[in-house]
Amino acid sequence: MDFRRINGLPPYVFAQVDSLKLAARRQGEDVIDLGFGNPDIPSPDIAVDKLCEAAHNSRNHRYSSSRGIPKLRQAVADLYLRKFNVTLDPETQIVSTIGAKEGLSHLMWVLVGPGDTALVPSPSYPIHIYAPLFAGADVRMVRLEGLGTNEVDAGEAFFANLMEAWELALPKPRVVIMSFPHNPTTACIDLATMTRIVEFAREHNVIIVHDFAYSDTSFDGYRPPSILEVPGASEVAVELYTLTKSFSMAGWRVAFLVGNAEVVAALTKLKSYLDYGTFQPIQIAATVAMNEASDYPLEVNAIYQGRRDALCEGLNRIGWEVEKPKGTMFVWARIPEAYQELGSLEFAKFLVSEAKVATAPGVGFGNGGEGFVRFALIENEQRIAQGIRLIRRSLPKLG
Repeated sequence: MDFRRINGLPPYVFAQVDSLKLAARRQGEDVIDLGFGNPDIPSPDIAVDKLCEAAHNSRNHRYSSSRGIPKLRQAVADLYLRKFNVTLDPETQIVSTIGAKEGLSHLMWVLVGPGDTALVPSPSYPIHIYAPLFAGADVRMVRLEGLGTNEVDAGEAFFANLMEAWELALPKPRVVIMSFPHNPTTACIDLATMTRIVEFAREHNVIIVHDFAYSDTSFDGYRPPSILEVPGASEVAVELYTLTKSFSMAGWRVAFLVGNAEVVAALTKLKSYLDYGTFQPIQIAATVAMNEASDYPLEVNAIYQGRRDALCEGLNRIGWEVEKPKGTMFVWARIPEAYQELGSLEFAKFLVSEAKVATAPGVGFGNGGEGFVRFALIENEQRIAQGIRLIRRSLPKLG
């Protein structure tokens, strides 16, 4: 049969590492999983308690609102005002999505179609690349490798690469997808760069889509800016905010598209045909999390910082040189020179087979990720230290 939307998809390279991991575990071997970015930190107790309470109320078992219940949207508006000093109208500038991944995918349906193009960083979280393709559009890549950990320098480099990609692209792109702090490279940029991007978008009638998944996951004094902090950004930009990492509510699938009212209205209209929204007790619990557990992201962030330090310091100690990221729950590591010839997929397979440590191969994030692996900070510091020792024994050419 001809499955037209998926026939062009490449093999899902992460599945090859996952299959090796599962095979090892079936044989009773202990695998330290630093591959899939699946948060292991529990959700806030207050949200769990409210979910249970709301689920026992049969009135919440009916269809809910696709755009999100009013109190949920108001909670998002309050959060943006509190965190970013950004004023949002909960009636026109906020729509709830069933996770950021669903929100971005359906957003592309209303922004691009056959004959259109979108600019997307490379490497990138896979849905950033494939969501425009699912909508029938073409993708033009913006180089993102080698931006470093300084947000000012990284911002200038990213903007230069963005302008280069814009000049080369035909037809001119309608949409720019970006995400900072960035998965997988962990690159961060500053508000000044956001301002230049907004000015560019206003000049060229381009919509900026900013996936702000790691808005609260940052270290060493860096505060990730919302693109909506830029004056006039709501004329050309929308942002995806999610509770997945900030509140460690990954499985709950609660996210929001905020910003440009016209774009929000377009997605709201489409979603009214596609779904009835997230289960209402989840929406109620998410409202309580944002309103009454507003400091929980700080607790989560402290845990990730401890894990980041343990991993980066451990890898550097055994001769695998990596930089400490200023954002995200990942470490983006160039494969050591002595093992570069393996390529990222074979190297990741080697690590899980020989060291019993699972990572994500860089090529899974697009061709721009070749030569790297991504570590996810989803094991505690003791397990990370154990993983460092296993890696050292398996890579004798280090150091």
